[in-house]
Amino acid sequence: MILASWRSIAWLIRRADVVLEVLDARDPISTRSRRLERMVKALGRKLIIVINKSDLVPRDVAEKWKKIFEDMGYYAVYMAARDHKGTRVLRRAIREVSDTTPTIVAVTGFPKTGKSTIINALKGRHAASTSPIPGSPGYTKQAQLYRIGENLYMIDTPGIIPVEGGPLESVLRGKPPEQLEDPVKPAMMLLERALRYNPLAVKEAYGIDETDPYKILELIALKRGWRYKTTGEPLIEEAAKAVIRDYHEGKLRFYVPPEEYLAKIREKKKTSTGEWV
Repeated sequence: MILASWRSIAWLIRRADVVLEVLDARDPISTRSRRLERMVKALGRKLIIVINKSDLVPRDVAEKWKKIFEDMGYYAVYMAARDHKGTRVLRRAIREVSDTTPTIVAVTGFPKTGKSTIINALKGRHAASTSPIPGSPGYTKQAQLYRIGENLYMIDTPGIIPVEGGPLESVLRGKPPEQLEDPVKPAMMLLERALRYNPLAVKEAYGIDETDPYKILELIALKRGWRYKTTGEPLIEEAAKAVIRDYHEGKLRFYVPPEEYLAKIREKKKTSTGEWV
């Protein structure tokens, strides 16, 4: 995974007519980049919010997030790219927002939101590269233009933007779990979060009836036979990496309800208008 610089992201946006910002349906707000959105607007391009991994949340939750972004003034769709669900809806959205022919599309977003999966879904089986894109800096050196429909083209390099979320999100998406110096702390934070939003998340994923994050990691390690050879103690670090991977792969299931975000917005509005709260 190679993070793009903001200069490279700007390069990508300038060469596109429509920019897709891919969010994770389990937590769209934390996987959203306001800096990207401002950049797309400043460069005069069209933006579509793509709420991906919607198969990991109830449909009504995906619908609510879609409406929330539409109420903000964005064009939004939700899809499950790995199952190729919603690809037609996304193609239709691209055509609807575009006011240029032919239309070139760029796909951007945080790591682990499914950008490459969306690129492959849009390409389909028969897509072929039409031309390399000249003047590509750094990570976009091999960028190609693919025809994905009549008068519809896509830059095949995803814009992997630096993570702006909180400390947990930045660790979870900033590096693969294998590259983390200390995977235990973020894994424990992730388990706490999972249990907050879905009290049955750990039991459903691992068959473990425990609420203490450190004990959960110990039990996962023991269950899978991950022990230090010298002492026989559980290999907590391996269990921590597994938990992070399981979240990315959708095995550790939970999601942030849109109602929580709406409540925060209402609270902010009350405070800003000087109402008693």
